[in-house]
Amino acid sequence: MNRARAAVLLGVVICSGCATPHESQNPNWPRYRLLAEQITQLTPPHHDRFDASGLLFTPTGDLLTMRNNRDEFLYRIDMLPGGKEARLTPLDSCFTPTQIASLTGTNRALDCEGIALDPQGRYYMCEERHRWILRCDPKQGTTERLPIDWTPVKEFFSPVDSNASFEGVAIGKGKLYVANERSSPVIIVVDLATLRVKNHFVVYPSKASFFGTHYSDLCWYEDKLWVLCRQHRVVLKVDPDKHTVLAEYDYGDVEESLGYRTGLPVGIMEGLALDRDSIWLVTDNNGDPRGRTGNDIRPTLVRCLRPDRK
Repeated sequence: MNRARAAVLLGVVICSGCATPHESQNPNWPRYRLLAEQITQLTPPHHDRFDASGLLFTPTGDLLTMRNNRDEFLYRIDMLPGGKEARLTPLDSCFTPTQIASLTGTNRALDCEGIALDPQGRYYMCEERHRWILRCDPKQGTTERLPIDWTPVKEFFSPVDSNASFEGVAIGKGKLYVANERSSPVIIVVDLATLRVKNHFVVYPSKASFFGTHYSDLCWYEDKLWVLCRQHRVVLKVDPDKHTVLAEYDYGDVEESLGYRTGLPVGIMEGLALDRDSIWLVTDNNGDPRGRTGNDIRPTLVRCLRPDRK
């Protein structure tokens, strides 16, 4: 979400005076407070602006991200000694400019957001502006747009704000989960075998948010769906079959400690990944600098130990 659109959103919310209407004051799930175990600055290859959006662990243990500005490459996060800095290395096997241009007919960059990986080793991205799902098979060197008919959930798509739509994807048990970000936040369930929309649902944090619910990424781990709620600054662990919240993880203090000078009271986390012991988050700080006097606009990767593992 860029700064201009965030300002418009802020104005709409202030004028309407709305808060999240479905907050649970007495949730029946455990709530945890996350602490930062490791904070890593991500350095792009050309030291340019990198609006990170999405995180993914591969079966080999590589941690990938991407950006929603300039290109559609997947980037591998290569940690440097000490863990305070990492280099972003572009992968040239998927979502290349030539592959993307063959789908769009132009050289204009897409607004791609989340990343997912299926058991066959194919990568998926969601494109927000056009509401596309892209799939790349690195073994074949091909990228395609999936012909999904969104008619069953079209009522949730904003007719005026193309920046309020697909923000995250995850894959589990033969299903593709797509996060429709805000305005009408909803998680859409697509059967990967038939590419048909099978279901949709919503989940809400117990924590209050004056700015409503924004789903900014999804992750599949341990047969559960994990949902990043940017404005609430929490991660939800969700039962994907019962559509119920199982646990809530609050990272508000972690984000505040990073000190990005955004100029607006909006959440900046747009990437979520998990491993056995940690919850990983990455910022889309829209080129805003970190620190009161610094000019470091690089995104930040944060690793938080999972308190439910203690």
